[in-house]
Amino acid sequence: MMKVSMKLLAHVILATFVFFSVGYAEEGPSFKAKVARLLMGESGGDRLFYYPTKKQPHTPGKYGYKYEDVYFKSEDGTKLHGWFLPSKYGAQKAKGTIVFSHGNAGALGHHFYFTYWMVREGYNVFMYDYRGYGSSGGKVSRKGLVEDAQAAFRYIVTRVDIDQDKLVSFGHSLGGAKSIAALAANAPEGLRAVIVDSTFNSYVEMAEIIAGDTGKNIVSGSYEPGKLIAKLPKVPLLVVHGTLDRTIPLSQAEKLFQSAHQPKTLFKVEGAGHTSTLIINQEEYRKKLLVWLDAAMEKEKIAF
Repeated sequence: MMKVSMKLLAHVILATFVFFSVGYAEEGPSFKAKVARLLMGESGGDRLFYYPTKKQPHTPGKYGYKYEDVYFKSEDGTKLHGWFLPSKYGAQKAKGTIVFSHGNAGALGHHFYFTYWMVREGYNVFMYDYRGYGSSGGKVSRKGLVEDAQAAFRYIVTRVDIDQDKLVSFGHSLGGAKSIAALAANAPEGLRAVIVDSTFNSYVEMAEIIAGDTGKNIVSGSYEPGKLIAKLPKVPLLVVHGTLDRTIPLSQAEKLFQSAHQPKTLFKVEGAGHTSTLIINQEEYRKKLLVWLDAAMEKEKIAF
């Protein structure tokens, strides 16, 4: 009886933590409803990592950016939606093309601030919603979201209007975990660089950090970023993390970084939290990221 009670308590603690760590709590089911589903065993520990929103808050067009609505299919046939934004130079003359995988909450529009400025700096951006998010179909699952990330890369290599030899993966938080798993299994030949921002080393470790031994027992250890990152192609890797991230501790990024191969760079953003690496010391972040990206595109030695 005690074991059962502790397991239920861990679900509640995990749900509370994840719910309050995301920025779009006003969207979708109420917190009480989510906790109730967890207690009834509907979703299981793994689903605590996902808080999708179907409604888009806005599109790039609202801010004057040209974009293309893109629809493509995941491996199991699930229909996915994304936005392709050509660089300020146009798609063909861009410095490179960035495939952006967003975090665990909201939809595309909630994460637009991570990438819009890259368009102004000469990069194409392709960002997409996983299954169950935004205009994409299907229901969330860990395996499904990894397959969706793989599908995004399969889609981008079909475009004839971009330089296929200058592709970049950029993942934030959960998106970093999904892109690592996707690329470890099958990366496009033209991949030049990988960026992970505020990403964790392990699902199980995060559950244990939040709820102790009981927490780690209700979350599976499949597709662990820390176990897969060494399987990435040997292209430049940039690991970014805020020093004051209260959602995913900096130690998680440091462990992830240790498991990766060279060439790799760890960028600690002083004073930044989980979603504010782009906001705190904004000019420094963007300048450093662009210097790093531009060097990676030209296959030059990266001085960071």
